[in-house]
Parts: sequence; structure tokens; C-alpha cells
Amino acid sequence: METPVNSGESWPGFDEAWLRVRRMQAKLHLWATCDKGRVFNDLHNLVYDPAFLVHSWERVQGNKGGRTAGVDGVVPRNLPPLPTGFLSDLRRELKERTYRPQPVRERLIPKPGTTRKRRLGIPTAADRVVQAALKLVLEPIFEADFSPASYGFRPERRAQDAIAEIHHFTTQRYEWVFEADIEACFDTIDHVALMSRVRNRVKDKRVLALIKSFLKAGIMSEEGMDRDTHTGTPQGGILSPLLANIALSILDDHFQRKWDAFGIGTAAAGQRRYRHRRKGGAIHKIVRYADDFVILVAGERWQADRVQQEVTWLLRPMGLSLAAEKTRVVHIDDGFDFLGWRIQRRHKAGTVDKKVVYTYPSKKSLNAIIGKVRIITRRSGSPYVSLEQLLRHLNIVVRGWCNYFRHGVSSATYCYLYLYMWQSVARWLRARHPKLGWRKIQRRFLTGYPAHRPAENGIMLYNPQEIAIERYRWRGYTIPTPWTSFMNRLNTATQA
Repeated sequence: METPVNSGESWPGFDEAWLRVRRMQAKLHLWATCDKGRVFNDLHNLVYDPAFLVHSWERVQGNKGGRTAGVDGVVPRNLPPLPTGFLSDLRRELKERTYRPQPVRERLIPKPGTTRKRRLGIPTAADRVVQAALKLVLEPIFEADFSPASYGFRPERRAQDAIAEIHHFTTQRYEWVFEADIEACFDTIDHVALMSRVRNRVKDKRVLALIKSFLKAGIMSEEGMDRDTHTGTPQGGILSPLLANIALSILDDHFQRKWDAFGIGTAAAGQRRYRHRRKGGAIHKIVRYADDFVILVAGERWQADRVQQEVTWLLRPMGLSLAAEKTRVVHIDDGFDFLGWRIQRRHKAGTVDKKVVYTYPSKKSLNAIIGKVRIITRRSGSPYVSLEQLLRHLNIVVRGWCNYFRHGVSSATYCYLYLYMWQSVARWLRARHPKLGWRKIQRRFLTGYPAHRPAENGIMLYNPQEIAIERYRWRGYTIPTPWTSFMNRLNTATQA
């Protein structure tokens, strides 16, 4: 028999905790979906529920950040797999409302391709667990309200979905693109405006106080100075992406309302949009991934230019502003970069006047992976003592990059990348074995004709050209949530 929620302090195993959490999340999501105006008044008991804390701890210890410590000096990976004493103390503090978050440890990380740095905040081990528990409770509620055109930091959604939607609409006469980036989004979100949007769904004052305490926890800088936080949500916290999505949903809601307005009436929505376009009006479609977004415009250039004023007006109450150097209006024929992809309409090979929208790796993305290959295969100060070690690391890095771009027109890019990899490894071998001639290096470290691929002890240089390239199909508005599929499986099992 399953242990009831919050009935004592018996700590469930990881599998049981996951099942109980998913079942409760499915209920929260169902309630929020069925009643768009519903507010939740009793959520605090779920935050300190043993199942939620155990599942939160499993996530905290298992993710990549589990190897780093906050200001408390505690590394989650160094604690036992299920530290019941640690979780019991944390649960008691939450239940008695004596829990207080500590400042996050600041780390400044260079931004790729620029001299600027972005601020990363590392919470303590206890704060990470509580933030994870809060996210488990809040995410299924707010997922019921988020726009289908938002893809960043959301379950079951990925960057390929955003690219596929852009590809779909740019082939449907959405020729003007307003591309924008929000200036220091995570650092400048207004706390009052953010909490106001959270209160639209959550009325539990204990949960609201917890969220606000994380926003006001402060920052311990690299110089050891403790600074207060009056705006923003520290990037690096488990709860921060969800809070950022709640804040930025102000954009999604506005443009989604404009889009849905054409569905009102007896005529089909597509016909209403067509008639509006014939009369000289413009149609807007937003696609957002975290703080990066584009607005596709079916209309004229001047109508796309007016979007910037509209977006600026929307973001101002939230304390946000657009980054001037990354904000512009472009035509789809000129192309633009988004999430590492280059999206551009070009003439189709072998035709005279037919144009097709292509998606392929951007030059910036290609330069980034080339830079990583160059660092791994550097000839002076290389940390690898054997070709096998070098190939293991190099293959992992390149394979992940290529898998991300395998849904685009990437064949030529893969060919160029493999040639660069082969030449870099060959130069590394010659520098590593200066007394061996090239013929001996070929016999010892390269496979036979015709491949001639560097290999050692069964580890062979990865060839990106072997990846099967296939178009990623736009899933439209049918992307399921993890709780929807969980409830479907649960109902099927019950009926069986």
C-alpha cells in the first residue's frame, strides 16, 4: 500500500518517490488545464513532502552541477545517495517556516565570441533541493498557461521544435523577421512584476514567501563581497528558468491573443488571416526560446519595423529591455541566425525561379566547434598521452554537435568538419611522434585504404558524414506534456 502524502517522515526510495511526484504533478496540471482561472492556495505541504524532497535530491545530486559547491562548501556528489539526516533537517525547517536561503556564489563566465562575461549563481546544496521541489510543484501549474510557441526550458520541448516552426511559417509568406535578444534578462527582471504574474495562479503565501526569499537571497561575489539583489533571478538556479518563462510569457500572451483573434467567428481562421492580409494588415507569429525570440511578420517592412516599439512597450513593466546590437528586422532572403542555425530562403539548385527555405549550421556555430577541435588537438601542451585518449574526447565533443544539426542541410558542413578533424589529428600525430616518418605513422595509426582514418585500440576518428540527415517535422501544437502521457499510461494500466 502506498504511503499517503505527508504522513510522517518515512523516506521513500527513488522509484517510489518519482511515481508519487508524477502522480501529484499530473493532478496539478489537470486541474490547472481544466480551469484557467483556478488559483492554488495549499501547495506548501507538497514542497516539504518526503517524496518531493527525495526526487529533488536525486535530480540535484545527479545533474552536472552536483560537482560544484555553493557558499556552504557542500558538494552534493560527496554526500550519500540518500542523506536522510540532511533531508530531515531541511524538511523540518520548511515545515516550521524557519528555512532561509543563503546567497548564491557568483561565477563570471566568458560569453562565446565576446569579451563580456555573464553572471552565474551557484546556490547551496540545501537551496538547490528546495528550488527543485518548488519547481516540481509549480511547473505543471504554469505549463497549463504557457504558449505553444515557447520552447526554452520546458519539458518535452527542444530547440529543433522552434527551428521547425520558423521553417514552417517562413515557407507560408512570413517573409519579414524581427529578431531580438533581451539585455541581461536574468539580471534585470523586476521582482514586483514577476511576483504579480506568479500570484495569478498561486495564492499560498508560504510558497510566495519562499519564491521571494530566493529572489532576495543576495550574491556572494568572487571577491567575497555580499551584495543584495533588487532585480533579476540568478542564472544557474534550478528555479530561475521557470521564473524567467513566467516573466517572458507576457510576450507570448500578447502575440498569442493577436493570433487567436483570427479564430473567432464562423469562418476558418486561415481564411480570416488571408482576408486581413488582403486588406493590408499584418499577421504576427512569435517563436521564443528562453530570452531569444523572433517575430515572423506576414506583411510589409514598415509593419515589421513597428514590432520593436510594441515589444519595448510590453517588456518595460517587467524591467526588461532589448539588446540594441542584437535587435533588427531582416528579410528571409537575407537570412538570420537563431539557436546556432542559419535560416535563409535561397534558390533551389536546378531550378530557375523556385526558392526554398534552408536551415543549416551558422558560421558562428561552425567556428565554435572548429575552435574546440583546435584546442583538443593542439600540438604543444597536449594533455593526451595516446591517440586513443584524444579520439575518445574528440569523438564525444563532435558527435554531440553533429547530432544537434543532423536535421538541417548539413552535409557540406560535415564534410568540411571531418576534413579539418583529420588534418588536425594527423598534425598531432606527427608532432607526437617526430622520429616517425609519415609512412610509419600511416601503418601504425591509420586504417587501410580507402578510409585512412586515425584509430587506436578499436577507437576510430568519428566521421560526421556517416550521420543520416533527416528533416525534423514540426509537431505543431500537439507536443504532449510528461504528465499527460503519464496519465494516459496510468489509465491504460488501470483498465488492463
